[in-house]
Amino acid sequence: QVHLVESGGGLVEAGGSLRLSCAASGTMFNVHLMGWYRQSPGRPRDLVATISLDGGPTNYADSVKGRFTVTRVKAKNLLYLQMNSLKPEDTAAYYCYAQTLTWGDVRTPYWGQGTQVTVSS
Repeated sequence: QVHLVESGGGLVEAGGSLRLSCAASGTMFNVHLMGWYRQSPGRPRDLVATISLDGGPTNYADSVKGRFTVTRVKAKNLLYLQMNSLKPEDTAAYYCYAQTLTWGDVRTPYWGQGTQVTVSS
């Protein structure tokens, strides 16, 4: 089991910045991927950014490339999402995500409870 707790959301004006944090705990040794997703009312949950824990690529949604950066502090099991040049369309609930990979290529997703980001115009 992996437990994820997000923090850092809030209200910010367009053009501003926020940094989201995700504290991970539990059985971390077989987590191979972490990232951030977001969801607005009436819309599906969309990928924002993912980071591979085994040295693989970092991926970003086209809508956030160049503005958002995902980083990880391995020793503290912390994941961050630095969001710059925020736009009103970035308003959403942001969810931390982790995926474990176990024997037989079994991949299990875990989600945090979400943190709200609201960008005013």
